[in-house]
Amino acid sequence: MRSLTWITGVVAFLAAVVECFTGYVSQQNFDSQWISTSGKDAFNSVGVGAFFNVMNFGQMLMWHIVLIPIALVAIIGAHVLLVRVRGVSHPIDAHPQVTGSRRLRRRAIAVADAAPWRGPNRRYDLLKEGTIASVVVLALTLGLAGLLSSPDVPPVTIATWARLAPADFLATAASELNGTSETATYGPPYNNQSGSVQKLLFSPQTWFGITQPVNAAQDFVIAPLTTLATTDPAISGPLATYKGGSAAQQLKWATAYGNAVAKVTFVNGSPVVPAAKDGPVPALMAGELTLARSGALDTDLLSQQPFYGTNFTKPLLFIEDGAYFANQAQALGLTGSQWGVMNEPGSYPGQPWLWLYTLWYQVPGWTNSANIDMIAVYMTGVATILLLGIPFIPGLRDIPRLIPVHRLIWRHWDGPAIEPAAGDSPAPEPAAGNGKASTGSADHSRL
Repeated sequence: MRSLTWITGVVAFLAAVVECFTGYVSQQNFDSQWISTSGKDAFNSVGVGAFFNVMNFGQMLMWHIVLIPIALVAIIGAHVLLVRVRGVSHPIDAHPQVTGSRRLRRRAIAVADAAPWRGPNRRYDLLKEGTIASVVVLALTLGLAGLLSSPDVPPVTIATWARLAPADFLATAASELNGTSETATYGPPYNNQSGSVQKLLFSPQTWFGITQPVNAAQDFVIAPLTTLATTDPAISGPLATYKGGSAAQQLKWATAYGNAVAKVTFVNGSPVVPAAKDGPVPALMAGELTLARSGALDTDLLSQQPFYGTNFTKPLLFIEDGAYFANQAQALGLTGSQWGVMNEPGSYPGQPWLWLYTLWYQVPGWTNSANIDMIAVYMTGVATILLLGIPFIPGLRDIPRLIPVHRLIWRHWDGPAIEPAAGDSPAPEPAAGNGKASTGSADHSRL
């Protein structure tokens, strides 16, 4: 049976999809930021985000250039080897007609397909054909990249956000401080909250616990200001007052500022919130804005990560909590109901290999579900299992026979046999009752 050949081909296709996805999120431009922050919810919902962090560009790059290519080479090598050892599928309807029930006919066809091909073969030089295919693919890749590649929009940083939308930055910082932002209430793998925890019978999101700890108030506001306070007396006093207050008092100060910041005005670039004069939070937020505009907050959040500083989880979570990030994505055509993550900046062609995943977000009744990410992942998984099982599932495996698209390719499968070259042994005689052979099928002959 050639079932394993099909399965290795499907697995190679799935690995290629992951290879493409990791390539997208490794670009470190706005497109990759949007895809990673949008895609993290799907990975987190099924627990994969605990160890496969799409906002860690260094990790994604290693998957893209090392781990997945090694797996792809191994899988494709096994696939090609299986084709050479077991041969390719016989031309459809090349076997003798069997009278009797449909079950007997299917059994006879299965036995004939599993047997070695007895008809003539066409010589096939694997090295030559592989070289030609590689050149064609390379030419298509370069040509299509030049014609259809999307704009390389620079990434959003906290510094640009704070300069261009300071009111939104202050409102977001206040929501981090009072614990009402998306990140502050998210849940695993970032914290112990439950705001974004999805569940269908069970919740894999909670199985692995907190693997990428994020305390929004401490990491995004208090810790950076603590560093700033060592050199800025205007921050050290209010920060000491804030830290000296009880948890209830801190929440009261932060909530009052969060409610009043909608009326913020700026005088010489400094924020003025008339309705929130009391307490230390206005001074802290002014210091936070100054820190962000200077670019130091970007550096501080990156420095909190271990190793090489390529883990942008905290900066991206902070940026995603604000309205500025989504507004930029909408202006570039990346949002809306037109397949979400498949969109490209400026309405350029997106990633069609993601259609099976993004399809489920368009199904009425599921679109607004709180568990839509889990539904999309599970349905994609079911569809993948069906794709893997096509050789074993009656009905699905018979589709090529029922829809004769193959005739566009094998129009002359019953034509005259190709004469063997000088020095070659003649092809075996066809089996009894099977005098027709495919001259269009790939070979079983020597290289």
